[in-house]
Amino acid sequence: MSLKIEIVPSVGAVPAAEWNALAGGNPFTQHHFLHLLQETSCATPDTGWTPCHVLLREQGVLQGAVAAYLKTHSRGEFVFDQSWAQAYQQHGLDYYPKLVVSVPFTPVAGPRLLAYKPAHQVLLIQALMALAQQVHASSIHVLFPAEQDLAALKDAGFMVRESVQFHWRNAAYADMDAFLATMAQEKRKKFKQDRKKVQAAGITFSWLEAETLDSEALQFFYRCYQNTYERHWGKPYLSLEFFLRLHQQEPNALMLVLALRQGVPVACALNVRGPDVLYGRYWGCVEQVPGLHFETCYAQSIAYCIDRGLQWFEGGAQGEHKISRGLLPVKTFSAHWVADPRFAEAIAEFLQREIQAVEDYVEVLEQSSPFKRQG
Repeated sequence: MSLKIEIVPSVGAVPAAEWNALAGGNPFTQHHFLHLLQETSCATPDTGWTPCHVLLREQGVLQGAVAAYLKTHSRGEFVFDQSWAQAYQQHGLDYYPKLVVSVPFTPVAGPRLLAYKPAHQVLLIQALMALAQQVHASSIHVLFPAEQDLAALKDAGFMVRESVQFHWRNAAYADMDAFLATMAQEKRKKFKQDRKKVQAAGITFSWLEAETLDSEALQFFYRCYQNTYERHWGKPYLSLEFFLRLHQQEPNALMLVLALRQGVPVACALNVRGPDVLYGRYWGCVEQVPGLHFETCYAQSIAYCIDRGLQWFEGGAQGEHKISRGLLPVKTFSAHWVADPRFAEAIAEFLQREIQAVEDYVEVLEQSSPFKRQG
């Protein structure tokens, strides 16, 4: 058999059908999504993301692929390793560049070692290690990998890191009232009271998708998106062009919850839809209304999932406040390989302590479940 590893600077070097056949149904690992990040100048060398994607071909046919980036900073990853970079700096060593396998700016679990066979996953991992050495990267970081990928990375000696997100699961609820009926009385009462506050403020909601989601609505969303970033983090990672072109190329990928007062938009939340899941991604507003954030981001998205029969809703990174809306803690993972054995040992010890802390944190969070106790 003729196996060949190739490093390419863009997924544009691969036919979309070949890439998507490996990627499965995850909307964030699709060819057009990754390609748009680069084409619209969001994930490029100028922004600190240098694409160096790994391809595995057998007799010219694509059998495996990894979306990898050489990074000169740790922004836009949602797995925080700045303390590791500081430790390198304190010892007079360079932490950057590092090699990151992820979907830029997207803390969503999904396939990272795209391959038909487990043996090809092993070859892709070996190719990543060889690439890291070739480009003098301090380390490799595979962020939010799928379960099968994580197992292969552990077998290859990668260290595992744990974190927590908050997800809502659909127990085949007939409607929103059926979902609320599963909550403890006090939590259900608070949920309903908050919804009434928004209604009393004269706020109504629309779900915009496919042909009902037009450029005007996306421009309003982007205004809100910019407001949120400017208040908290500075310049947004993604451009209006990215969202407009994403909707143009994949009309069914986006769902916008639009909040209106007397027909005038005041807030919105942008979600990405997969085959059976809704991913909450961005929120923003131009007016502060009590309860508006919870209703726009969570209650409306849960109602949408119930209405459309979607199996779960991922509320994004961080935020214990989501528990009161029925989103429960779920562990997420990343895998790390560090070239310097001294730092690898120190980081392994750190991760052991951190994993225990995450376990304790999840246990505490689970005691705050808003749902009725069984038994």
